[in-house]
Amino acid sequence: MSSELRQRLFAELDSIRLIDPHSHIEPKSAASKSLADILGYHYYTELIHSAGMPRTEIEDPGLDPKEKVRRLVARIEPLRNTIQYSWLLELAREFFDFPADEHLTTSNWESLYDSAAKKMAQPDWEQQVLDRTKLDAVFLTNNFDDPLKGFDTKRYVPCLRTDDLVFHLAKPEIRQRLQQATNTEVLDLESLRHAIGRLFEHFTSKSARACAISLPPHFAPREPDRSAVRHSLGPVLKWDDSDIDSTLAEDRATIANFVFWTLAEYCAEFKLPFDLMIGVNRAVYPAGVYQGQDLYDSRVSLIQYKDLFNAFPQVTFPISVLASVTNQELVSYAWIFPNVVTNGHWWYSNTPAYIEHDAAARLEAVPQTKQIGYYSDAYKLEFCLPKFAMYKRILAKILAERFIIERGWSEQQAIDLGRRILRGNVESIFNMA
Repeated sequence: MSSELRQRLFAELDSIRLIDPHSHIEPKSAASKSLADILGYHYYTELIHSAGMPRTEIEDPGLDPKEKVRRLVARIEPLRNTIQYSWLLELAREFFDFPADEHLTTSNWESLYDSAAKKMAQPDWEQQVLDRTKLDAVFLTNNFDDPLKGFDTKRYVPCLRTDDLVFHLAKPEIRQRLQQATNTEVLDLESLRHAIGRLFEHFTSKSARACAISLPPHFAPREPDRSAVRHSLGPVLKWDDSDIDSTLAEDRATIANFVFWTLAEYCAEFKLPFDLMIGVNRAVYPAGVYQGQDLYDSRVSLIQYKDLFNAFPQVTFPISVLASVTNQELVSYAWIFPNVVTNGHWWYSNTPAYIEHDAAARLEAVPQTKQIGYYSDAYKLEFCLPKFAMYKRILAKILAERFIIERGWSEQQAIDLGRRILRGNVESIFNMA
């Protein structure tokens, strides 16, 4: 009964057209060009490196795409137990007719490579992927100085990513980019605030639907002391070396807090949700492969954001936490704060065991209008299909067991809840209607 019920629910959920509310897709090359784009996804390179493949063999400059795939496939067998490998097989079967009963091996990878290359070369390949995945729109991660030109902003929705502004304003190249993007030379607190405002004007004029940032565990925003900001801004703006001196640490922290708080103020003014992705430590493993160096820190707490949530009740904060251990705290904050929304299952929490636990906790405790079920975090369109399919299978299981069987909901009630979690809340929270 439960298995058949789950299958029926999955079929209904799988028919829902999606809006992916967070990705790293490049809109001018959204789909893959070769299997190397697929296997080059950081999940595979970091796992294969972790299983013993030297970094130099993975990141060999100028490596031919086909040779890169050959090398990675030769080392992929230890990954067969992982969900990431399951994504790869599902993707290969759905898009490239890879046999359902086969693993990827050194004897069959070349035929898959050639089959994928042939399909990816079709002029409408991007549209095929969108249609197969039932994707209506995909949110981007745009640098603050992105001109946002040359793509359909209704299909690929801009999102203002602000990490560099908050944490790296002391770098001359960041200040130069800001000046060029806003036609504003940052000389003082007022001109800095004006420049940030110009970014919001630009992004909202191009149909941006969110501002976003990833945040380290130690960050604790608070209302800025303007006199302290003025005192710290001078040394930061005068710095002319890309190698940031440790003597600037306190000044940089003060300016980071000011820029972050200013972003929240503009989110209020421009009515943009502010996506916070909380808990990432960068370069924990410097010898790791590209994008395979960052890890979470369990010492993070959402109490660090209480001043922010209280100061901006009119701003919606979709919150992603890097570790499942922080999920109960996120559930509690979304339970109490009207402006806190649970958002997806990020990075190291994006495996079925953690998703089922965390999603069930959210569904049992957080108002259904305050949950964004899932986002792909993908770098290429093809990954949206297997990653969303994974989530929909888990959601179908939760709805079947915890709502229909245990609580007596009808199937239609459960489907309606799933539809809201998968699509409806994305539309309402990000003002997509």
